[in-house]
Amino acid sequence: MTLDLFTTLDIVDDDVSAVVDAYLADPTPGSVAFGNGFRIDPAAAVASHPFARTLIDQPWADAGLRRAAIRAAILLAEPERV
Repeated sequence: MTLDLFTTLDIVDDDVSAVVDAYLADPTPGSVAFGNGFRIDPAAAVASHPFARTLIDQPWADAGLRRAAIRAAILLAEPERV
């Protein structure tokens, strides 16, 4: 899981923020470069995270809450090593 990669410093907070930004800019499926030698599909991460998947479409959810949900989904996802 992405969260585990923080301990090895293969992923840092800026990497996660960049993936969140990429998803917010274009939520269509597709892998993006991630950290030091990884790729991740943020759309698939959101789709597989029940809370994020539900929250994204809620009209009452503000931008900060959506961003936090996407971040949680990415942290719990399994990135692919390239």
